[in-house]
Amino acid sequence: MTETEMKQWIDSAPYYALLAKWRFSAVGDPFFRDDVGRYYSEKMAEKRKEVGNAAHVATSKALGWGE
Repeated sequence: MTETEMKQWIDSAPYYALLAKWRFSAVGDPFFRDDVGRYYSEKMAEKRKEVGNAAHVATSKALGWGE
């Protein structure tokens, strides 16, 4: 996947998918390195703010920790 394709995925992914990838990806995942990693972090923060704290907590609980 190219950097542009990764950013497009980030832009179109729902908050649940972003949080799941953030929580369960392996160390060194290209989505979390360099420019794409910074972009991911910024978009996660934006989408978390958009959904609000209650939805964030519900999403986090729905994901759990043992995937």
